[in-house]
Amino acid sequence: MRTQLLGSNLDCLTLSETLKVIEGIIKKGIPTQHVVINANKINLMHEDAKLRDIVNASPLINADGSSIVLAGKVLGHDIPERVTGIDLFEKLLEICNDKGYRPYFLGATQEVIEKIESHYKQKYPNMSFAGFRNGYFQAEESADIADTIRESKADVLFLAFSSPQKEYWASEHLERLDVPFVMGVGGSFDVIAGKTTRAPGWMQKAGLEWFYRFIQEPRRMFRRYFIGNLRFLNHIKNEKIKSWKAARYHERRSNERNY
Repeated sequence: MRTQLLGSNLDCLTLSETLKVIEGIIKKGIPTQHVVINANKINLMHEDAKLRDIVNASPLINADGSSIVLAGKVLGHDIPERVTGIDLFEKLLEICNDKGYRPYFLGATQEVIEKIESHYKQKYPNMSFAGFRNGYFQAEESADIADTIRESKADVLFLAFSSPQKEYWASEHLERLDVPFVMGVGGSFDVIAGKTTRAPGWMQKAGLEWFYRFIQEPRRMFRRYFIGNLRFLNHIKNEKIKSWKAARYHERRSNERNY
C-alpha cells in the first residue's frame, strides 16, 4: 500500500513483503531504483527538488528510520515496521545466494570494499559475484563505471554512497547500468567491514539507533541529529496542522450543505 508522508511517497511494507516485491522486480529485468526515507532524507527533500523528484518517482520506497514510523502514527498512516537499509541488504544477499542472482558492490574506500569482498566470498562461497569497486572516482569516470557494471550482467547493484549522491548517481545512470535492481545502502559496507558498529538490538528496537551513531561521531553527527531532528519534528507539526485545517474545512462545507 502506497501513501504520502511529509511530501514523500512511501510504500507501507514489511521487510518480507519488500523482499517479495524486489524478487518480482529482478525477474522482470527492468532497471529500477529503490530508495528509503528517514528524518534526514525528508529534511533534504524539503530543500532539494531534484532529490524529491527522484525519490517520489521510485517504484519502491521504504521507511528506513523509526522517525518515519513515529511520524506515520502521529499523522494517521499505517506503517507496519521500519525496513532498514542494512537489514534489507543482508536479506537480499541471502536471496541472491539462493536464487543465483549476481550482486555488484560499489562504494566506500578501497580498504573497506576489499573487506566486503573477502567477507562475502567466505560467507557465500558458491555465489557468482558480478563485481566490487570502491566509491572514489571522478565524475567523468561515472559513465565508464556504469558501462563496466552493465557488462558484468549484475542483477543487483548495492551502492554505498551517502545521500543525496547515491540517489543522484543511480538516477542519472540507471538506464546505462541496465541492472534490474539498484539499491543505496549508505554506510552498510562500513558496518559489515567493522569500520563502524551498529547499535545494540535494544537500542534499535527503542528507536535510538540515531543516538548510538551520534555518540560514535558527535561532531559530525550533531547537526544532522539534533538540529535535523528538530526540523523533522517541525515538518510533522506543519503537516498535522495542515491536516487539521483540511478536516475543519471539509466539516464546515459539509455542515453548510446540510442546511
